Amino acid sequence: MSSGGDARITMDPATGLNRYHSSPWPRDIIAYASSTANDISKAAFAHVQSVLAKHGQRISAPEFYQERLEHLRHTIRTAYDLPQTVQVAFAPSGTDLEYIALLSVKGDHKRPVHNILLGSDEVGSGCIHSAHGHYFSGETALSIETVPGMPVDGLGDTSLQEFPVRDEAGVAYNSIEITGQIEPAIRAALERSERPLVHIVHGSKTGLILPHLAEIDALRDKYGSDIAFVVDACQARITSAAIADYLQRDIMVFLTGSKFMGGPPFSGFALMREDMLHSCGPIPAGLCNIFRRAEFPPAWPGQERLRADSNPGLLLRLEASLFELERFQALPTAEIRRITDQFREATQWLCGQIGAEKVHSYPPGEKEEARLHPLEMRTLVTINISDGTSLDFDDATRIHKAMVARDIRLGQPVRCVKWGNGRFGGTLRLGLSMPQMINLAALDDAGLAAKLREDMATIAGAYQEARDTALIAADS
Repeated sequence: MSSGGDARITMDPATGLNRYHSSPWPRDIIAYASSTANDISKAAFAHVQSVLAKHGQRISAPEFYQERLEHLRHTIRTAYDLPQTVQVAFAPSGTDLEYIALLSVKGDHKRPVHNILLGSDEVGSGCIHSAHGHYFSGETALSIETVPGMPVDGLGDTSLQEFPVRDEAGVAYNSIEITGQIEPAIRAALERSERPLVHIVHGSKTGLILPHLAEIDALRDKYGSDIAFVVDACQARITSAAIADYLQRDIMVFLTGSKFMGGPPFSGFALMREDMLHSCGPIPAGLCNIFRRAEFPPAWPGQERLRADSNPGLLLRLEASLFELERFQALPTAEIRRITDQFREATQWLCGQIGAEKVHSYPPGEKEEARLHPLEMRTLVTINISDGTSLDFDDATRIHKAMVARDIRLGQPVRCVKWGNGRFGGTLRLGLSMPQMINLAALDDAGLAAKLREDMATIAGAYQEARDTALIAADS
């Protein structure tokens, strides 16, 4: 499960961990790191072992790869209660999904794409390159050496414009504000005879959802087929109903299996309506360096150009992730709300213990909306540990690393607390994952509260030690 990806998945021989400090086997550590990357759960690891035991050497056969990915497509549609006509394209990571989005809008539209990216600091650093139609790593999942920043052959000219999702004070923009910012960019792109591709963020690194459906519909009504959208839901903190809402509007949806879904990094998939395939561009030469044939829907134009071999590592990562998705989707909504309510209380207690405060995952005045979406909003908490002005982003990175050394894994710091002059305050993130939710659901109310409080107390103690160690190291 640590093969068939780019350099980010490579394990350090000394630690057995990748650069996100996660492992492709279960570990008994305290981890609330689903906003960054997970270790595989014991249950999912057993599932992967059973797949290997059942299918043996067939796992590397191209025909089995195609057959099994088709089975997983059915699993995804069923888990999210989607029509079986919904198409699924797989990718070695969420970053690679950007290439699929660019390709999807190049069919009948010969104009260059103008990619409008929201919150690059809150989605993923590599997306800056891939959303531009460029390579983002020194190697691809096919072990082909590439140069980050160089164009992917055949994706054409793609311009990119970024828009922050928070203002200079670090306050999240609301949907109307962000739409007002991107609409001039849409008009300017159309005047240049470019096709705007707007990235909807459904669950940023701090849990933001922008813009909302009302503003999306207004833009679609105004610009029609001249504008395209794609949903970055790579955190996978999204409900079946929300996915259906986007697909009904012919909007592609990105998800990954390694964040909230709880599988090992890296894996991703894009969902689209069947009729969208008619407007997709044919697969160009450059994507033959990145994808394998079975990973694209069979009806995608030019699919036969891709290599027909297999990626067993990606297949097993997807097996683990979708095993977790199926288990989680069986949980009643009331049970999810019970767990997330207790999680929010426990993290609030943690903030009090360490002198931190929560960063809002919603714009001012929208707290009620956040409360009503437990899966999308309440499984992730970002805490501001900047302590006035003393702890900056680099301090938080050192603290995060020191906590990892103490077997405490939280989500990596994110640049959302703005100090001005290009500096950012320190943050850490705590996120529940689907396998954690399954385990917590087995506890009664008293047991659930006790478990979360015990974990938060351990995190608080490790944080204080890591903070002191990190600051002493920084001073020296």
